[in-house]
Amino acid sequence: MALSDHLTEKFTNPPNYAFPFHRLSRVLRNPKKTPIVLVACGSFSPVTYLHLRMFEMAKDYVRQNTDFEILGGYLSPVSDMYKKPGLLSARHRVNMCTLAAEDSDTWLMVDPWEAFQSYQRTAIVLDHFDHEINTVLGGVHTEDGEHRSVRVMLLAGSDLIGTMSEPGVWSHSDLDHILGRYGCLIVERAGTGMDQATDNLARWRSNIYLISQLIQNDVSSTKVRLFLRRGLSVRYLLPNSVVDYIEQNGLYQDETTISANTSSEKGKERERDISGGAPKKDSISQVS
Repeated sequence: MALSDHLTEKFTNPPNYAFPFHRLSRVLRNPKKTPIVLVACGSFSPVTYLHLRMFEMAKDYVRQNTDFEILGGYLSPVSDMYKKPGLLSARHRVNMCTLAAEDSDTWLMVDPWEAFQSYQRTAIVLDHFDHEINTVLGGVHTEDGEHRSVRVMLLAGSDLIGTMSEPGVWSHSDLDHILGRYGCLIVERAGTGMDQATDNLARWRSNIYLISQLIQNDVSSTKVRLFLRRGLSVRYLLPNSVVDYIEQNGLYQDETTISANTSSEKGKERERDISGGAPKKDSISQVS
């Protein structure tokens, strides 16, 4: 994507920011495939095994059903300025995501760009990744040295598609940018129907890839926070390193730091930034 196709001509970086690419593959193994990077935006408060599992489900789907080749995956925790009730500080959420990513697969990373600055719309976040990977890093190459641009794609839970199909929740221009320019892989969530939502987004249907959840998993950050508040164990719902971090820092013990949102409130935040763009969705962390 050319810079002129971005919604902004200049990206503001947090202090001392450096884009992480230590696990990003710089070589496209199969020159017949399209190189892609998956980006999951969300609260991740805290990150759970389901968040990580979604990347694995996407990897299986891509390998078996598409002409894509995944070169890397990113967790992008939302800014504290998102103003979601009970949102834990960005520092803790980024630290937990980093622990989870480093302990998991070899292709997952955490980008703190969104977390440590003012609120950024999802469309701008995807533009940021496109800029860093294709403009700053120069994209990737095939084994024969041929240059290729990387396609950035959003990875999210199926409840996100539901909010995208609701009138007035997302701006049409942002939807067109996210679904038209980038595309998304949507992982089915228990109890969430995808057919009607995708019918309302028919214009971009060719860029929406639906992934069935073959083993149902309804672990959510909301349930994890409730368990912690009640003094119940959350081991084997989260990576051990994340559980240890929560215990060592005494997180999620105070009711005032826990979101009391009901399921009907998920994805309903309509606060817009000063530019009047679409509200930021909780993306795959709407598993929370």
